Amino acid sequence: MPDAPDLDLAASRSAPAGRTDPSVHTGPTHSPDRADGAAPGGRAGTTRPPKQEQLPAERETVELAPGILRIQLPIAMPGLGHVNAYVLTGGTGPVVVDAGLPGPATMTALTDGLGQAGIALRDIQAVVVTHSHPDHFGAAGELADAAGAPVVVHGAFRSWWAPEHHLPVEEIPDVDPADLDTENPMLLPTPWGGESLAAGWARSNEDRWTAGWTPPVPGVRLRDGERIRLGAREWVALHTPGHTIDHLCLFEPETGVLLSGDHVLPTITPHVPGVGGGRDALGAYEASLSRVAALPGVQLVAPAHGLPFSDLAGRVAAIRAHHEARLAEIVGLVAEAEPVGVAELSQRLFRRERWGPMAESETYAHLEHLRRTGRVRLVDGRDGPRYVVSGAAA
Repeated sequence: MPDAPDLDLAASRSAPAGRTDPSVHTGPTHSPDRADGAAPGGRAGTTRPPKQEQLPAERETVELAPGILRIQLPIAMPGLGHVNAYVLTGGTGPVVVDAGLPGPATMTALTDGLGQAGIALRDIQAVVVTHSHPDHFGAAGELADAAGAPVVVHGAFRSWWAPEHHLPVEEIPDVDPADLDTENPMLLPTPWGGESLAAGWARSNEDRWTAGWTPPVPGVRLRDGERIRLGAREWVALHTPGHTIDHLCLFEPETGVLLSGDHVLPTITPHVPGVGGGRDALGAYEASLSRVAALPGVQLVAPAHGLPFSDLAGRVAAIRAHHEARLAEIVGLVAEAEPVGVAELSQRLFRRERWGPMAESETYAHLEHLRRTGRVRLVDGRDGPRYVVSGAAA
């Protein structure tokens, strides 16, 4: 991780956070359930206990480590029960990481949680957003406006709700320009020949969670490896694409704390998108996982959903094993039904109630990773692209 000069947040406090009108909705942000509906090691149809990330928000502000508070915010999205907002205290003043969804419930929970620590909204010095999903950026603009504080993001942060605030492609750091969309990918027909994701979400009513969500205007954009003082400590920005192309983790080497956002979660795997995540989102995710697993001296991982944990390498190994098993399963299914399309294959992988844009997008991400690594290949079909196992006749 290269050294970089500290960023002066105070100089950025006058920059307006701003919010704009929404344009197109996006869908949920975490992986839909498997087709069999079984608990790990269980039988199809068995009732699974809730995952950590699905538990409802607790009302008590908790100190996870000196200078690091956790406030759990309520959330109304499928598969999730809360968002962890972290408050970094001391030093330059309190900083909030991931302010949750927009709306009164979030702001009430934030105000109450901060108040338990003797912090007022006006005291906030900066608002960090780990990535461009609304359960992380949704309330950031309102909070930053109330505090007169800048919004801090990775330099690749971009939302198609507000394309007027996108950096020019050539100015976006840490990302190959070939992986960046120049048009809103949610409004275009999918690469596998289906309707646009926006149309699919609207048809299935999955966009009901996102009505009115708007992104903040970034005031500070970080590069990978850049150091920034937040609260009492100096943190290292880590660009960790995969779940989104702009995902940001923060690492504090002195105490070994990693704020992992959605990159590494304790009991679920984040959605890896086939649209909007670059040419090989799963490959990028696997590389990012390997990178954080190699961080020296990690003592505490603080995720955006679920409970903190310490065995980062073990959790990364489990996530990688999950994806390797899914890839092997897909190769087997392709061999059984080839040539097979994305929508058909997604319905073999996911439960009926999860069929739709999100399941198809994740299926496509896995298929494209397999294609790029030579395990399947693409052929033309009557109703769009289809896949066969490499070496099979078309």
